[in-house]
Amino acid sequence: MLYSKVIPERCIACGLCQLKAPELFDYDHEGVAFFKPDNNAGQTPIENPHELIAFKAAYTACPTRAIVRQEEPFSS
Repeated sequence: MLYSKVIPERCIACGLCQLKAPELFDYDHEGVAFFKPDNNAGQTPIENPHELIAFKAAYTACPTRAIVRQEEPFSS
């Protein structure tokens, strides 16, 4: 399983994550990206193969490494 979230302090709102994976990333009212499936909690796994491909594209494109990932849910 793969879990993800965005570290808001690192996000520069460049738009690449939403461009690469619009089903997984969006922006809040301040323009900071977040992981859509669980409102950036890092508790919902990315299981769909198409979403995994899109996620990897967004993850590698992020210039500030604001998108983080791990194989277990993030602690709250």
